[in-house]
Amino acid sequence: MDAVNEDNPATGTPRLTHLRQDGTAQMVDVSNKAESTREATATATVRSTAEVLALLGAGELPKGDALSVARVAGIMAAKKTPDLIPLCHPLPIAKVTVDFELDTTTVTVFATVKTRGITGVEMEALTAASVAALSVYDMIKAVDKHAVLTDIKVLAKSGGKSGDWTI
Repeated sequence: MDAVNEDNPATGTPRLTHLRQDGTAQMVDVSNKAESTREATATATVRSTAEVLALLGAGELPKGDALSVARVAGIMAAKKTPDLIPLCHPLPIAKVTVDFELDTTTVTVFATVKTRGITGVEMEALTAASVAALSVYDMIKAVDKHAVLTDIKVLAKSGGKSGDWTI
């Protein structure tokens, strides 16, 4: 669900839907929204050294096959999103995919989440990508304590009232 998608009745300007008029947090009422197929893809990047990325790609890190572990961690995280993000709605997740693109000094995580429901899965995709990247970091920290997680963002979403978009 978009963070700013309803107009303030007093001013006609957009307002944050997770805030009540008095500024306190609320879970957005989605009970009147139409059910539709919804999908979102998010990404996260882990930057490291060429030597570490070579070990990662070959599955030769001291902790083992990092990408397999990170894939499962991302899938599990998508399913746990409402437990981690306080105002997220629990959703019937239909599909989660987590994939990796290795470059010389980066591994980019791509997480796609799909549901048929009344609110979107952007937060689930972001959570999957983030936790998969954190898991990669955990698996490589023994050989690179200076690895960096960066560029966590939603790349695309489809379904729902606000329609489809891609960056």
